[in-house]
Amino acid sequence: MSLVVVANREPLRREGNSWVPAVGGLATALLPVLERRGGAWVAWGEKDAGSLPLLYYPPAAPRFAVHRLFLPPRDVAGSYHGMANRTLWPLAHYLLDRVEIRRDFLSAYRSTNRRFAEAVLSLWDDPHVPVWVQDYHLMLVPALLRAARPQGRIGFFWHIPWPPPEVWQVLPWLEELLAGVLGADLVGLHTAEYVDNFLATCRLLPGAVVRGQRVLWQGRAVRVEAHPIGIDTARFRRWAAEPRIRERAARLRRAAGGRFVLLGVDRLDYTKGIPERLAAWERLLEQHPQWRGQATLYQIAVPSRTRLESYRQLKRRVDEQVGRINGAFMQDGWLPVRYLYRAFPPQELAAFYLAADAALVTPLRDGMNLVAQEYAWVTENGVLVLSNLAGAAAVLPEALRVNPYDVDGLAETLHGILASLAEGRGRRAWEARRAALKERVAALDVHGWAARFLASLEQAPAVPAGPPPAECGGP
Repeated sequence: MSLVVVANREPLRREGNSWVPAVGGLATALLPVLERRGGAWVAWGEKDAGSLPLLYYPPAAPRFAVHRLFLPPRDVAGSYHGMANRTLWPLAHYLLDRVEIRRDFLSAYRSTNRRFAEAVLSLWDDPHVPVWVQDYHLMLVPALLRAARPQGRIGFFWHIPWPPPEVWQVLPWLEELLAGVLGADLVGLHTAEYVDNFLATCRLLPGAVVRGQRVLWQGRAVRVEAHPIGIDTARFRRWAAEPRIRERAARLRRAAGGRFVLLGVDRLDYTKGIPERLAAWERLLEQHPQWRGQATLYQIAVPSRTRLESYRQLKRRVDEQVGRINGAFMQDGWLPVRYLYRAFPPQELAAFYLAADAALVTPLRDGMNLVAQEYAWVTENGVLVLSNLAGAAAVLPEALRVNPYDVDGLAETLHGILASLAEGRGRRAWEARRAALKERVAALDVHGWAARFLASLEQAPAVPAGPPPAECGGP
């Protein structure tokens, strides 16, 4: 075993009688890493996905094991549906009006994190094997592992935005959560902005000292670094070249019934900006009627957190928007919005990327957004429209940036793109930017991302740091 990944979600999902790769950014990013390196993935095993506690993948020639942790319903409700999704998720995305502060959430979160730590300790008998803890569901796990294995190599990666300290100050348990994360040797985030915000937040923790990009905490030096995540470029290149996928792309364009295809691919989540995007599309069709019958928006909305009322409300809102737009503007053989409420495997998404003249990646906030990279990598003639509030904007500067809250501005941006395409200028004008984006995505490749993080983790200090000078301490 050369790596232990610890994550809330499983990297596999049940499909009939077999297990296939799960849909989602984390599984997309880390599954190929474990396939290449070998090791173990410790995750919450959802009951409706089968009761096997241990899975091996790939089945024909296993490279790693998935250790499935079955959690009590009370912990699932309080930790996952509560603390993670109703407290930490909206807080990290700057949506303070959605944050719920409840003590029972914290109690369940503590219990779940203890269970994860115990599961890791039951199989982690070599402290030289790195353990890589993932994301906001498991903030307490690094410190729990550190207490049991003081010499272990522990990394922690935060995949969503890390807001500035004034946002975090609304959370009564901030100190406990920060102390949990600081059990790691190395903390990774996607961008330099998130690193700066994390370090500034650590200054709120009594006894913690921030020195450069290190946090001195309990006699140890914890390094904090930006490691922007990437995609599996080799797989997407292979998928995009398959005749079946290319024919699927051609069928998607024919089905659209117009000249131009725009694309949105998102989980149905209130951070993704789907209502604002649809409002911009509606505004464009109102103000620029020449595009009626000429351009179609494919909006893929992957079902997400359907047990939470806020997500059910969002679905009703999006359903109503799509119905209103299609009812107002549809023509014979043409729908302005083709709404697909389902998940697609990544190879099928490649067909949509090939078909689209432009991808609209316009989240209100996003830690990175791998759809932006996938589209930039696969498209041959398309334009990437990217929210300036997504982490991807920091690593893909050649994208056409927009403010996702500015509905009128987004509508006019789309009008400009369609006009340039209709005049034959758009594809040629974007050639240099497309090439630059592809170079950046190649450099961010997920295998390189994992290798760089793990190499940095190996360089973590093997001995405790000395106590900081008194004048440097304090928040």
